[in-house]
Amino acid sequence: MLRGLSVRDILIIDELELQFQPGLNVLTGETGAGKSILLDCLGFVLGWRGRAELVRQGSEQGEVTAWFDIPPDHPVNGILRDSGIEPEDELILRRINARDGRKTAFVNDRRCSGQVLRQISETLLELHGQHDDRGLLNVKGHMALLDEHAETIPLREACRGAWRGLSQTQTALSELTAKIRALAAEEEYLRHTLDELEALEVQPGDDDALDARRRMMQAAVKIRANVVKALDALSGKGAEGQIRDATRWLETASQQLDGQLGLAFEALDAALDSLGEAQQEIEIVLGGLNFNASELELTEERLFAIRAAARKHGVTPDELSEISTLLSLKLETLDSGNAGLEILKVEVEAAQSAYRIAALDLHVARVIGAAALDKAMAAELAPLKMERAVFKTEITTTEDGPNGTDTVAFTVATNPGAPTGALEKIASGGELSRFLLALKVCLSQGASQRTMIFDEIDRGVGGATADAVGRRLAELGAEGQVLVVTHSPQVAALGTAHWRVQKRIENEMTLSTVVLLNPDERIDEIARMLAGDVVTDEARGAARSLLGLNQ
Repeated sequence: MLRGLSVRDILIIDELELQFQPGLNVLTGETGAGKSILLDCLGFVLGWRGRAELVRQGSEQGEVTAWFDIPPDHPVNGILRDSGIEPEDELILRRINARDGRKTAFVNDRRCSGQVLRQISETLLELHGQHDDRGLLNVKGHMALLDEHAETIPLREACRGAWRGLSQTQTALSELTAKIRALAAEEEYLRHTLDELEALEVQPGDDDALDARRRMMQAAVKIRANVVKALDALSGKGAEGQIRDATRWLETASQQLDGQLGLAFEALDAALDSLGEAQQEIEIVLGGLNFNASELELTEERLFAIRAAARKHGVTPDELSEISTLLSLKLETLDSGNAGLEILKVEVEAAQSAYRIAALDLHVARVIGAAALDKAMAAELAPLKMERAVFKTEITTTEDGPNGTDTVAFTVATNPGAPTGALEKIASGGELSRFLLALKVCLSQGASQRTMIFDEIDRGVGGATADAVGRRLAELGAEGQVLVVTHSPQVAALGTAHWRVQKRIENEMTLSTVVLLNPDERIDEIARMLAGDVVTDEARGAARSLLGLNQ
């Protein structure tokens, strides 16, 4: 419930603080006194779109604060928690408009965005009037209003869930179909390429090993020649032969030297042994250098084939095995794809069946709810002197969607037998006001969490009809809180609290203020509304009669 509103330096309001009450709060005043400005201020602090220039002339900034009593189960508490604001018993909204157009908003002294402010405001207040294009007259919102009234929201959520399931399976089927179609188009290429890679049998490190072997074979001719020369230098024609010749010569001389060459013989024998070991090692290496031209050719062919494949696929030779694995997976997907398609087709059919059932359940519930709403509207229109008018909730079939297969529109006919049409196109100003009031009463039954504001919804009606409108507003206010901007004395007389909006001139500047009327002031205000500029005793008597004070 809206408990209060504080305004500073907004338009023609310099300073104002109002303490609203439960029930029906009525605001009256002469045309141009500033009643619409008060609603502009309220809309500003709630984040609604409104006038661009709000700051009062001569001020640097304007500020509006509104505070509300919030019960623990109020839906605004969820929004507050999602925004990192801890709910309290009292909710304080404050918004500042600087002269340069910058706007700053606070919720319980925590700065917040305009979007969060608007989300909060949707749970706190509803504004209704003859130009209510954001509420009851907006046909885009009629389905949600019917679902709320008919209590079909659980069925609608079930329908949305079935639609999500259907959409997901259809998407999966489409994606797999497109994937298989694309794979089938390149199947020949995939299989040919995979055969090539499998024939190569490339393993990580093959490129380096083949390159090293190729380089060694290319250099082997020169290397082998040097190794052969070294072997020849150590063999019988070389060092070995010379050592053996030296040994024979020394043996001839040793017979005359009485064993003086013994150590020399031992050293020469050891040298021959070492030469033998060296020759064996060299011969082993020389054997490894033996190759034929065909081996070099085969090595180069494989090396070049591996590198060509790597260039073809834009990878390194060591990554060719990964390409082979990827191609195998694609072909496996293609080979098993048809079976997967059949499974998905069955799942799509099941999801379609589930959606059709959910949509049908929702449609039937909406038809029943629409009939109940039409009946409730007929009962509400009669006390508002519109017993011959016909309200009808039209439900027509549309394309499948998350909210079912229905479109919902509220239509009216002002007289039996007349064609039905949209509210704002068929009804006159006064009729439209009463239609909106009756509709709001029907849609608000059992829901008193929001403060409802009616902006001159009684325009164009008077006498007994205005009295009927006022009584219905009072009944609606008894369930919660209603604010009404009105020019009707019959409606004003039924308020639980009466506020008068009035202008004053101060220092050659026009200012607007709002005052809570006491009983005597209220009589004078209603008398003014009845009589005009000159308030007579007869008008005061009539005002007392409307207020029930003559009994």
